[in-house]
Amino acid sequence: MPKIILALFSTLVIHGAHLCWAEENTRPNIVLLFADDQRADTISGHGNPHIQTPNLDQLAREGFSFRRNYCAGSFSGAVCVASRAMLMTGQHWMNLPSQRPASNWGDAITLPTLLKSKAGYESFIIGKWHNGRGTLNQSFSNGRSVYMGGMANHADFQVQDLVDGKLSPKRAADGFSSTVFADDAVEFIEDVKSDQPFFLYVAFMAPHDPRNPPEEYREIYYQKRPPLPKNFLPVHPFQNAPQATSGRDEGLAPWPRTREMISDQLCEYYGLVTHLDEQVGRVLQALEDNGLAQDTIVIYTADHGLAMGSHGLLGKQNIYEQSMRCPLILRGPGVPRGKSSNALTYVHDLYSTVCKFTNVEIPTSVDSQALNSIIEGRHKTVRDSLFLPFQDNQRAVRNGNLKLHIYPQINHSLLFDLANDPHELTNLADDPAYQDELVEMHVLMDEWRNRLGDPYPLSSQNPASKIPRFDNSKRVLDVWQPKWIRDKYFGGRYQTNHGKSPKSGPLRK
Repeated sequence: MPKIILALFSTLVIHGAHLCWAEENTRPNIVLLFADDQRADTISGHGNPHIQTPNLDQLAREGFSFRRNYCAGSFSGAVCVASRAMLMTGQHWMNLPSQRPASNWGDAITLPTLLKSKAGYESFIIGKWHNGRGTLNQSFSNGRSVYMGGMANHADFQVQDLVDGKLSPKRAADGFSSTVFADDAVEFIEDVKSDQPFFLYVAFMAPHDPRNPPEEYREIYYQKRPPLPKNFLPVHPFQNAPQATSGRDEGLAPWPRTREMISDQLCEYYGLVTHLDEQVGRVLQALEDNGLAQDTIVIYTADHGLAMGSHGLLGKQNIYEQSMRCPLILRGPGVPRGKSSNALTYVHDLYSTVCKFTNVEIPTSVDSQALNSIIEGRHKTVRDSLFLPFQDNQRAVRNGNLKLHIYPQINHSLLFDLANDPHELTNLADDPAYQDELVEMHVLMDEWRNRLGDPYPLSSQNPASKIPRFDNSKRVLDVWQPKWIRDKYFGGRYQTNHGKSPKSGPLRK
């Protein structure tokens, strides 16, 4: 081999080795900030002028926003359980073990474990873990202020620390949930001394109920009230699911919903979001102060949305846009500033996306899609449609503009043109002009169901009644609601219109 070629070859080998070494040693840190029950339309910078979210607005200006991001439905009325399971495994809930999918993820390699084993990441959890001890053991060895339940009074709850795989005895959190978790995140960031990359998972409990933000934050909105959702209704027009009558979310206010009552709850909900935004700002500032911002991918998302009066509902146990959609913003090295996409995405796409950011091979078990090609501008989308199955009683598919709802237990269907009807108010299922589209959406539904092995039928031989059934006397007080909320929404000012107070005890967890 001529000397000049040999020298050039040697140079390329050395340079290539250097690049590989640099790549292996410059993997970005990952900070995943995970909100609970946050609607996609609760960020000022994303088009809501009635809410104050300056830190999330800045994150959006400095990063990339996915504006059509969804939770992929749920096997449980506790939608957050399913969403977190999908996030940590990168698998749709129908691909998780059918027995106890909430707390048994089978052979799935969870995201924090993958990052630790394949790329040497330090993985650390702060905040809510709602999937049981077994899956926590699968995922994290260390953490602080871990809350092992599903919800709590934000101002009065207990947490545990996780040290080398062992949970400490419960202790009082001694603060408001969003503040406590942000305090620990800031402390973790301030303590970073080595070059070892880290995966910091901060799972907030806000803006999940109880809707009891610090008083000054709800006063912001009492004084200048946001408008009600454009699809507000006093009562849902048909029996959409069992949760509509027996679920705790829907029982947080009496029926029919009044505009005054929804306005109060919306003010309190917005107050939780604004307070959470302030704590997110503290975490972002800690990254700046410790010189880590330029080397850190920050991800902000939520497990799902929430009805908050839309369609006469309060909870997330439905397949409407307001409940399945949630924010998704990414910022950091390789992420363009101030860009956004209307691609159809799932929360659990973050599993594959983080793998790409960290140069970790995506396990074959994973069915989520990496969003990096969209972020980098190489592709417009990673899928043409979405499937939103909820337990055995609701199904939806969405393509670009059309969305089909099917309610198998009552043999009822809805078809919406989201381009002209983003709030899902006008049912086109019986419109002669949309019959071809209706057939196409049914075919799309079948394709998704076959792909995921959906075991539940789409119709019933003995359908239940479509007539909505709401009984205020069966509302049950929730143990986590502070006294002022119990007094306000379970009696007194918002006592039921029939003069009947809800059941008062024992309080239900």
